[in-house]
Amino acid sequence: MTMRLETVVVLSALLPLCLSHGWDPLGWLFRRQTQGHYFGSLQADTAGGACPDECDCPPSYPIAMYCDGRGLTVMPTIPFRIKYLYLQNNAITAVPDSAMVNATNLVWLLMHHNQLTSEGISEQVFSKLGGLERLYLHHNNLTTIPANLPRSLRDLRINHNNIGKVTPADLVGMDNLTILHLHDNAVTDIGTSLKELKSLILLDISGNKLTKVPDALPEQLHQLYLEFNAIDSLPEGFLGGLAQLQYVRMAHNQLTDKGIPTNTFNVTGLVELDLSYNKLERIPVVSTTLQHLYLQANQIKEFTLGSFCSTVDVTNFSRLRTLRLEGNELSREDIPSESALCLRQATSIEI
Repeated sequence: MTMRLETVVVLSALLPLCLSHGWDPLGWLFRRQTQGHYFGSLQADTAGGACPDECDCPPSYPIAMYCDGRGLTVMPTIPFRIKYLYLQNNAITAVPDSAMVNATNLVWLLMHHNQLTSEGISEQVFSKLGGLERLYLHHNNLTTIPANLPRSLRDLRINHNNIGKVTPADLVGMDNLTILHLHDNAVTDIGTSLKELKSLILLDISGNKLTKVPDALPEQLHQLYLEFNAIDSLPEGFLGGLAQLQYVRMAHNQLTDKGIPTNTFNVTGLVELDLSYNKLERIPVVSTTLQHLYLQANQIKEFTLGSFCSTVDVTNFSRLRTLRLEGNELSREDIPSESALCLRQATSIEI
């Protein structure tokens, strides 16, 4: 009570002085937004053009434009200041040159879940976006990768389209690309198109029509996803030049023992290997540093302990934690008694 009384006294003492000078100490609470200069103003930024009526440009975040899920069929007008553009979940069919005249500052362009066609995307429209880092075009109707993609791209997602082929020209000069999602297309051939992607760490090309592993995979890869293709064999030294690779997933292919050269997967650094749903009859030799191995739904008839440990002692043993073998021609009785020494860190062995 004493503190409140003191506050009232202070304000009462100040009020005549403030009013005599024409200054109201509480006036900032009541000023109108149209004055535009008071503390906490949330006026809309109209630099480079006003926000289109069909989109939202939050005054608190004036470099972003939200046009997602608005039922749009054509590209809206994009103010020059916009860096982050959200256009997903619409029915847009084309990206003409005129759509990007003022969009040269874009850093993110999200256009997934639309109805884009390759014919509807102008050949030079993306070349003007010199600072674009993230481009999402997944779940559209594209048959080719758009031409002249900006070399600044770091994250390209073009999965769930109808792309049939990837050529070197599609990805030329994209030294900054770190993530490439190409899965769930109709790709039959990639050739050496990935060779120049020097920064690529994640490559997902699962769910396509590949019959072989792409040539010249980028050396910096950490994650390689090749599930749901028709690959029946692997090249010699498949993983030899991929020292950073940790995750390889090749489930749902046509791999056989004959198609996998000896010691293909006996490489240090690999953390997870998924070879489930193939046609293997033996457990391939893997590195003692491997932690997770998935071999379910193959035709494996023998539990070969030598696939995990060539020798077993205090320092030589497998670091495998997860081993899945269910859906093969094995039973618990097929596991050798000495496997407890080799697989001493395994917390889960499913048969």
